Amino acid sequence: MTASPDTIYALSSGSVPAAIGVVRISGPKARDALKAVVGRVPESRRAMLATLRDPDTGETIDQALVLFFEGPNSETGEDVAELQLHGGRAVIAATFAVLARLPGLRPAEGGEFTRRGFENGKLDLTAVEGLADLIYADTEAQRRQAVRQLQGLLGDRAEDWRLRLIEAMALAEAGIDFSDEADVAADVAVRSLDIARLLQQEIAALLAEGRRGERLREGLVVAIAGPPNAGKSTLLNRIARRDVAIVSPYAGTTRDVIEVHLDLSGYPLTLLDTAGIRETDDPVEREGVARARARAAAADLVLWLTENEAANPDPDSGFGPDRWVVRTKIDLSERAAGAVRRPAMAQPHFYQLSAVSGEGVDRLIADLEAYAKASLESREPALVTRERQRHLLEQAESALRRAISEGEAGREDTFAEELRQAAQALGRLTGRVDVEDVLDNIFRDFCIGK
Repeated sequence: MTASPDTIYALSSGSVPAAIGVVRISGPKARDALKAVVGRVPESRRAMLATLRDPDTGETIDQALVLFFEGPNSETGEDVAELQLHGGRAVIAATFAVLARLPGLRPAEGGEFTRRGFENGKLDLTAVEGLADLIYADTEAQRRQAVRQLQGLLGDRAEDWRLRLIEAMALAEAGIDFSDEADVAADVAVRSLDIARLLQQEIAALLAEGRRGERLREGLVVAIAGPPNAGKSTLLNRIARRDVAIVSPYAGTTRDVIEVHLDLSGYPLTLLDTAGIRETDDPVEREGVARARARAAAADLVLWLTENEAANPDPDSGFGPDRWVVRTKIDLSERAAGAVRRPAMAQPHFYQLSAVSGEGVDRLIADLEAYAKASLESREPALVTRERQRHLLEQAESALRRAISEGEAGREDTFAEELRQAAQALGRLTGRVDVEDVLDNIFRDFCIGK
C-alpha cells in the first residue's frame, strides 16, 4: 500500500440539497475521525445507526448511517469511513467544519479517492479511465462500454500480454546466458520468437478494428452545412426538439458553430450547425465560413442542405464520402408532393423535407439512428477507447515487429531489447511502470469525492 500521511474527506454523493448526503473519509485517521464524531467504530462492513456530534461542544449534528471499511479491503486500499447523512446544506457544512478541525484530515482533491485506489493496486489505469467514462456517460451505449472497461476488458487482456512477454523475455535471456549450450539456446530462441509472433498478431488485429471505441466514447459528429438560408438552424432545432439556434431570414445570421449533443437510440451524436457557406467580403462572416468548412471536413457525416429549387444541390465541397443531400423547404415548393426515390447504395443519400412542418424529418432521424448504430455497434465490444491506449498498443506492436525481425536474423541481444520495449509499453498501458507523467492528466477530470 502507498503510505499517505493525510486522511482525506469529501462529499461523494450528488450535490446538496438531497435526501441523502454521503461523506467519505479515507486514510490512516479514518478510524480516529469516527471515534471523534460518533464515539465508536462499527464492525467492518456492518452499517450502524449513530448520532454525530461536534466533539468540541457535544452538539448533535445529525443522525446517520455509519460504515467502516478496514484497509486494504476497501475501495481505496486504506481505512475508509462513510457517513450517510441527511443531505441538507447545513448538515453537510457542519460535518465538514468538524472534520476540518480534526488533526491529520483535509478536504480531498478531484479524483483523489480513485487515485489512491490505483496507487494501492485496486484499479489499473484502463479501469480508472473506464470509471471516468462511466461517470460522464450520456447514453446507454457509452455506459455499457465504460462498465466493460471498469471490469477489466482491456486491462486483463493487456496484463495477459505482458505476462506472456515476460515469459518470452526470460526465454530470450536464457538463450543469451546459455549460448554455449547449443541445444538449449536454439530451443528457447524458437519458443521466444513464437510467443512474439503470436502477440504481435493479436495486438495488430486489435488495432485493425479501427477507432470504434474512441468514437463511441466521444460520439459521432454530424455537421449541417450548406449555403445561407438553406434551413440549417431550423433543421437543427427540429432534430433537437428545442430552440438552440437563432432562425432568421437574413443571410449570415449564424457566424460560429453551434453544437448540440443528442442521444439517438442510446448512441451519442453531436450535431453541428455551421455558418452558411458562400463567398463574402464581411471579415467576420468569412471567418465563420472558414470554421464551418473546417468543422464539416472533420465531421463523420455531413448533411448538405439546399433549397428544393437549387440546380446544383451537391457541390464538390471536399467534405469526404459520407455526405447526405437534404433538400429543404418543400412546403414552399410546388413540387412538394412526390418523395425522392432512394438512390442505389453506392450513391449518396437524398432527402426531401420541411424543417418547419416536420414533413420528411422522421425519415432523416431514423436514418441517422441507423447510421450511428452501424458506425458504433459491433458484436464484439471495443477494447480501445482512448487515444492514450491506442498509442501505447501501437508502440508495443511496433516493438514486437522489430523484435521478430531481429530474432529471425539471429540477433539475440537486440531481440531481447525490443521485447523489453514492448513489455514497457504494455506496463504503461495498465499503469505498472513509468506513468507519473500521465497520472495528473487522467485524474484531473474526476469530480471531488470520487
